[in-house]
Amino acid sequence: MGAVTDAIRDKLTKTFAPVRLEVVDDSDRHHGHAGHRGGGESHFNVVIEAAAFTGVNRVQRQRMINSALAEELAGPVHALSVKVLAPGEA
Repeated sequence: MGAVTDAIRDKLTKTFAPVRLEVVDDSDRHHGHAGHRGGGESHFNVVIEAAAFTGVNRVQRQRMINSALAEELAGPVHALSVKVLAPGEA
């Protein structure tokens, strides 16, 4: 794991106290694509499950994640794919 991965994991953990959190650096699959950097940590897949998302619609969940990771999205992260779940959702 690198610094960006750690920052994403730390911010999401502190903000949402998830019961499940997966942060995967998917940068290697995007070699040659826009935003790819040789050092990686530019493209991520995240799965997060937390009570904070109960009763919140899909768009608002995405906004909550984007707000928590605003610094990363403005800088080193080119692409972020997220699956945001409330407990018990699949």
